[in-house]
Amino acid sequence: MSALHIKKGSTRHSAYNLRPNFSDVQERHTLALLVENEPGVLARVIGLFSGRGYNIESLTVAEVDHTGHLSRITIVTTGTPQVIEQIKAQLGRIVPVHEVHDLTVEGPSVERELAIFKVVGEGDKRVEALRLADIFRANVVDSTLSSFIFEITGAPKKIDAFADLMRPLGLTEVARTGIAALLRGEND
Repeated sequence: MSALHIKKGSTRHSAYNLRPNFSDVQERHTLALLVENEPGVLARVIGLFSGRGYNIESLTVAEVDHTGHLSRITIVTTGTPQVIEQIKAQLGRIVPVHEVHDLTVEGPSVERELAIFKVVGEGDKRVEALRLADIFRANVVDSTLSSFIFEITGAPKKIDAFADLMRPLGLTEVARTGIAALLRGEND
């Protein structure tokens, strides 16, 4: 009688892999949806997340095709690989959703975010805030005798770094748009 060749992960009683093949590692994914620009679509997409307890870290929506009445929704979310796959599958089943793309998986992408910061301070703190804004290529969009409002565009990590440096200088308010993202290079 010949020896049985049992695959790794199976038991001596079964030829099937009985070990769980799922991961509990949380991953951050950027999803881009092309949807019909009609009332209720955004509510349905958001309802999918809230109904299942999934978190949305960032959300941006804008009409991208006026003649075709199409909008692009960019969502940044976290979850295990299985949860991300489930989210993509469920989003694809919503009727007004035309396309679902996982930019994190499909290839290199460009992510940008716009933020405005209000920094209140006097004397050396004002000078230091202007110097740092120049380094980060942030624009002064409003100025008073006691405050500045800076506008900065870039990757989320750049905006986080700018905020961290502005906190000790008198950062009082922050407004962020959320991430807009596109795949790099030519894609179909």
